[in-house]
Amino acid sequence: MKPLDPRLLQRATSARRYVLLTAGLGGLTAAAVILQALLLARVLSPVVLRTADWADVAPLVGWLAAVVAVRAGLVWAQERFAHRSATRATAELREQVLARAVTLGPRWIVAHPGVTTLATRGLDALEPYFVRYLPQLLLAATVTPAALVVVLTHDLIAAATIALTLPLIPVFMVLIGRMTQGYADRRLAAMTRLGTQVLDLLAGLPTLRALGRERGPERQVAELGDAHRKATMGTLRVAFLSGMTLELLTTLSVALVAVGVGFRLVFGDLDLVTGLAVLVLAPEVYLPLRQVGAHFHASADGVAAAEQAFAVLEEPVAEPGKAPAPDLTRTTVRLRDVTVAAPDRAHLAPAGLDLDLAPGEVVALAGANGAGKSTAVAVLLGLLAPDGGQVLLDGPDGPVPLAQVDPAGWWSQIAWVPQRPVIEPGTVREAVERGVPVEDRRLAAAAELTGLDRVVDGLAGGWDQRLGQGGTGLSLGQRQRLALTRALLAPAPLVVLDEPTAHLDAGGEQVVLDAVRRLRDQGRTVLLVAHRTSLLEVADRTVVVTAEALVTP
Repeated sequence: MKPLDPRLLQRATSARRYVLLTAGLGGLTAAAVILQALLLARVLSPVVLRTADWADVAPLVGWLAAVVAVRAGLVWAQERFAHRSATRATAELREQVLARAVTLGPRWIVAHPGVTTLATRGLDALEPYFVRYLPQLLLAATVTPAALVVVLTHDLIAAATIALTLPLIPVFMVLIGRMTQGYADRRLAAMTRLGTQVLDLLAGLPTLRALGRERGPERQVAELGDAHRKATMGTLRVAFLSGMTLELLTTLSVALVAVGVGFRLVFGDLDLVTGLAVLVLAPEVYLPLRQVGAHFHASADGVAAAEQAFAVLEEPVAEPGKAPAPDLTRTTVRLRDVTVAAPDRAHLAPAGLDLDLAPGEVVALAGANGAGKSTAVAVLLGLLAPDGGQVLLDGPDGPVPLAQVDPAGWWSQIAWVPQRPVIEPGTVREAVERGVPVEDRRLAAAAELTGLDRVVDGLAGGWDQRLGQGGTGLSLGQRQRLALTRALLAPAPLVVLDEPTAHLDAGGEQVVLDAVRRLRDQGRTVLLVAHRTSLLEVADRTVVVTAEALVTP
């Protein structure tokens, strides 16, 4: 990423306002720095030469104190707005990355597991970029040239010395920065691998424990952690070395200016006021550039994360449809020759699927594991574009391709119960209602049918019991009952149940069968993904999903 990447200003509106504010504060800081140096020289010179006493310089000391206070206020304002803008800009980028990942679909997310780490810890590394690096970059564009111009008007030799030594700092910054960027990229890659591995391990931990293999992956996780540690230490080592190099260059450059000023003061070629002003301003010329180099390494991780965020945001996506979604109570959904290539591209799953889903009908999708039943559901929901075929909505006004329909209007008419229901943090009642208040009578009737009422009775807080992320506090079977209750109470005319009995015993299976029959009695359309015979028998019709080997020419 460039020092000030235009993509960052384009994607994060908070960053634009922050850059303008920082540029204005940088101009004021430059004026404060110059005034402080000139006032300090005029205060110290007569005192050192004993040509004035306290009464003579007291007004200048007062002005000097005021300038110092103003400069401190500018630093405070910069820090305050920097932290706020960093938080807002990071939140904006995180929201955009998540929205784009959702738009790209679940299969893309599975193929790019690092987006999870990027959207959580990765983008947090942008804070040093906003709080430290970017302000110093803008100060280098304001304070450094302004101070150099003032030095030039006072002492041509000192200005020439600064002009000759100043380019050494950016040259070394570029050389060291190229090496540091490689360390930062490797550190982010190691962190992404480690995060993905840990997430996969946590997701599969119940299965691993059931098989007695929970200690198997610990060596691989330890290796990833060690790679992350080495990459981090490498970044810190280069950062410290580069910081020392920049400090040494700055010190030697200021020393050259000071030696030249000192000799000319001794020989009387320079007055003390000018000499003191130049000596005070010389470090201020180098300071912003030195800080840019020092803070660049602190922001290197954030720059690498921003590059990955821009890569996600620049992924091409199909334009969403604009046509209004037809009423599903009067619309038949037709899948015609739907074919999807599996992620490994070794076979097609499903292959040439034809499916008619009429209003009020209960249809079951059957087939072997890996045949593409859940993939077919994703295509019907509009979450995945098929590689072949299409989904048609055959309503009273004629067939409409699903790709041309507004996704929001389409999803508002569908209640989807996946194999692992998504349950947001909140109370049990909030998880069931999903923002739409439900009468206690209807809530109790639906909970009684699904068995959720017995689950609620066993909770200390009842309906007001708070659940954690993903339904923490409930077992898998209890979460399934909650999701079924939510589907019964939803006004959606189409209900999609993906393996609803996967985590249930015989009693829980009967609950699902009763729920499907209740949905049929309500006149709602139900699509089942099922393996068990009991679920297939409750359906009006069963469609077998098949897979085929992918034949390449």
